[in-house]
Amino acid sequence: MSFDFISKIAEEKILDSMNRGEFQNLEGQGRPIVYEDDSMIPEDLRMAYKILKNSGHTPPEIEQEKEIRSAIDLLEHFEDEKEKYKQIQKVNYMITQLNLKYNRPIPFEKEEVYYDKLVERVHVRSSEKK
Repeated sequence: MSFDFISKIAEEKILDSMNRGEFQNLEGQGRPIVYEDDSMIPEDLRMAYKILKNSGHTPPEIEQEKEIRSAIDLLEHFEDEKEKYKQIQKVNYMITQLNLKYNRPIPFEKEEVYYDKLVERVHVRSSEKK
């Protein structure tokens, strides 16, 4: 019952403000609202992450994802197969730790590309030996 009363008061205040022109010339008026996809963030952390972002800070798992993506990017520059394999193991370990920590898989599309390239390379080398 009190909710209806509060809603009615709020609606009256909004209408009064509209009639006085207080909603004219607002920043971003006429432009579409850009919503951020926060579906991967647990509901109980969304507000805290929004505050972190607005203050110029990055949530810890985003920092970890950046580190993983950097490690994946480094794979392109390794010439030595042993070093590349060590880097792949490091990336896999980092991804596993991140997934376990947050109880959800973090998608890293490049990971599959590198795996496919590695399999293709092994297949090509096997074919060359025959």
